Amino acid sequence: MTATRCGSLDRVSLLPALTGTFGDAPDAVRLGDHATDFAGLAETAAALSRRIGGAKTAAVVATSTLETVTAVLAGLHAHVPVVPIPPDAGPGERDHILRDSGADVLLNATTAPAGVEAVPPGQTDRAPWTEPQTARTALILYTSGTTGRPKGVPITGDAIAACLDGLADAWDWTSDDRLVHALPLYHVHGLVLGVLGALRTGSRLHHTGKPSPDLLAAAQGSLYFAVPTVWHRVAAAPEAARALGTARLLVSGSAALPAGVFTAIEKLSGQAPVERYGMTETLITVATRADGQRQPGAVGIPIKGVETRVDGNGALEVRGNTVFAGYLGRPDATAAAFTGDGWFRTGDIATIDDDGVHRIVGRASTDLIKTGGYRVGAGEIEDALLSHPAVHEAAVVGRPDDDLGQRIVAYVVADTVATETLVQHVATALSAHKRPREVVFVEALPRNAMGKIQKHRL
Repeated sequence: MTATRCGSLDRVSLLPALTGTFGDAPDAVRLGDHATDFAGLAETAAALSRRIGGAKTAAVVATSTLETVTAVLAGLHAHVPVVPIPPDAGPGERDHILRDSGADVLLNATTAPAGVEAVPPGQTDRAPWTEPQTARTALILYTSGTTGRPKGVPITGDAIAACLDGLADAWDWTSDDRLVHALPLYHVHGLVLGVLGALRTGSRLHHTGKPSPDLLAAAQGSLYFAVPTVWHRVAAAPEAARALGTARLLVSGSAALPAGVFTAIEKLSGQAPVERYGMTETLITVATRADGQRQPGAVGIPIKGVETRVDGNGALEVRGNTVFAGYLGRPDATAAAFTGDGWFRTGDIATIDDDGVHRIVGRASTDLIKTGGYRVGAGEIEDALLSHPAVHEAAVVGRPDDDLGQRIVAYVVADTVATETLVQHVATALSAHKRPREVVFVEALPRNAMGKIQKHRL
């Protein structure tokens, strides 16, 4: 096959693989044991879109299945913003997202709260596919709740196209590639890059279901996406790591890749991984190029259409085609997120060398924890802990962890209560991956004169 690349920032066709631009194959899109061709996926999604036409917003229970991909595409086809919800979200987290987004349809579900229509999976009808309008809001993704409840981030098709075209240029990503990953389908990494990226570039997609090193190796991809936790496990499985030596590019993202894992993957597979950087609000803005220098801790240079700078305190700011316009229904938060001249404040501390190579060296606050590839907000977990009747005070921090990158540690002032009770309380209220891995009971939390908790003293 001759490699084909989608034209840069093609506003006419957001997902050209669904219109036959790149040809087709019976297993063009595979998730676990289930596969379909591009044409079948497009026609099934178009049929499902008839069920949700006229809806304000369509939420999707984002399991790692073909049904989720179909549901997301149905929303895009119907010009209805799609809100992915983690399948393990607790009732509080799910209900907040449904209310805040104004969702009136919940796809991939058999039950839903009052006022929301549940549409179960299992769509089998077919209908003609037409491309969505890229200027519209395509997705509403939710932040990690760093300082309270998660905020909605509307993302347009134009921003998605800009991000994916920038990465296709940086990574020489084409229709000749076979993309393999096992990422969750409710955030930028797994959904935008890992699904819509394949449908924009025409690369074949194989989602292995579970992030098992053996399954990833057996998929025989040319392009791999994974989070540092998965790369750590691949490095600990030498046979699987060596099998990835036939791949063209190994990409790590969602958190910093430890230098030891970088070195181990390079030694076993014969090639160094590349890293990239982004946020929900900006999509991916910085990436190590396939033909660039690969260094541990370096996340690369800005993709096409993106500019970066650091302020006087070393905090990274970005602007460009991938950056969102503002939080859903949160004008105050939006105003605080941008500088007076229109740059988005990432909150991350970065360095930029003379060649433009970026390194993310820290967080402007201690309230964002990167664990197992997830960005988890300390504030959301603290709110969940405080909802337990035995807990009086709570502070959550991230601590270094060889496997997870950071593990979630909760310091609590509480009446007599078992550690496991609090862990399960959080896992039930929120998503399971947001539960504390350690609970430390203290008599009081350290505070300054203004009453603010001093987390650096914990």
